Amino acid sequence: IHLFPLQPHYTMPYKSIIYGGVQPGKVIIIQGVISPQAKRICFKLRYITGIALEYSLRFDENVVVCNTYDDGTWGKEEQCGCMPFKRGQPLQVTIFCTHQNFEFFSSGEKVNTYSHRYSNLENIDVLDIHGDVQLSFVQP
Repeated sequence: IHLFPLQPHYTMPYKSIIYGGVQPGKVIIIQGVISPQAKRICFKLRYITGIALEYSLRFDENVVVCNTYDDGTWGKEEQCGCMPFKRGQPLQVTIFCTHQNFEFFSSGEKVNTYSHRYSNLENIDVLDIHGDVQLSFVQP
C-alpha cells in the first residue's frame, strides 16, 4: 500500500527533471506563496553544460531579470519588464515555450517574455527553483 500526502511537500531548493526536454508548446506551472520578506526567487531551466533561462524575481530591486549561462559565461542581463509579483502573496507562474521565446504568465496574464538564446530546446531537461518561496505545486 502506498500512502500519498494530500499536500505535496517541496523542499527548497527544488529540482526536477523535465522528461523529453523543452519544446515549443511546453508548459511549466509553478505555484506557491512568496515569503513576506522575500529578496529573490529564481527559476532556472538547465541543460547539461549551462542554463538556457534564468528567470529571476528580484524583490530587493523590484525588477525581473532574465539571462542565459552558456559556454562558461553569463550573457547580458535583460530586464524583462515590470515586477508582477508581491511579497507575501500567492505565486503562480506559467512558463510557456514558443519557437521564438519563453513567455511568462501570472494568473492568466502574460507578464514577461524572453527570446531564446540557446536553441537546442530538447536538451533543456532540468528545472531548478530557489529563493524565498514556499512551493505548493510544480508541473515541470
